[in-house]
Amino acid sequence: MKNTTDFGFEQVPEDEKQRRVAGVFDSVSSRYDVMNDLMSAGLHRYWKRFTVETSMVRPGERVLDVAGGTGDLARLFARRTGDAGNVVLTDINAAMLGIGRDRLVDEGLVMPVAQCNAESLPFASGSFDCVSVGFGLRNMTRKEAALTEMRRVLKPGGRLLVLEFSRVAKPLSALYDAYSFQMLPRLGQLVAGDGESYRYLAESIRMHPDQEALKQMMVDSGFDRVDYFNLSAGIIALHRGLKY
Repeated sequence: MKNTTDFGFEQVPEDEKQRRVAGVFDSVSSRYDVMNDLMSAGLHRYWKRFTVETSMVRPGERVLDVAGGTGDLARLFARRTGDAGNVVLTDINAAMLGIGRDRLVDEGLVMPVAQCNAESLPFASGSFDCVSVGFGLRNMTRKEAALTEMRRVLKPGGRLLVLEFSRVAKPLSALYDAYSFQMLPRLGQLVAGDGESYRYLAESIRMHPDQEALKQMMVDSGFDRVDYFNLSAGIIALHRGLKY
């Protein structure tokens, strides 16, 4: 019997989830950045800046941006590492990765890019000072396997930063549900021509581990001193873990 996993509120075979997630991002890639600005009222830029500031990345260090999509985090990290450092942008989705690469080149930032699955990273163990994953972990089929791989490629003393949707504070939950399941699909249909993909994104947020559960998942994957920061009343959480 095949193992199953969540695709939004559905349970699907594990090998089917990757294909269906790919379809979502193939569909929305061209309007992804516009939708991010609209959905968050521009706040996603603050969340990403906070992630980079919290990373403690210094000039000359090596950073791996997993599921980096259109390159927002990679761009910010590149400004911190400088010419002596190195940032590698990865994503499993070719359409998203292509847009990210082109945007970075347009801004004069030429960096290595790799299309790869986070559950099997094509990098040597102990290669990076910092690994980041922004809004990508909840779409991965085997989250524990991906976290273990991210730890593997970190140097001793390296940091993992996981920026992801989480559990909003209870007084806001009803309003947030109404926005997620009523307004967001309509906005996705109007702007990206695909309401169903944004319905999946709303569902995937509800299925993702909450703050404490993800913290424990990182601990179980071998990370030390795991902590997290709630942003925007817990709509977003930034988790940080160290490899000793």
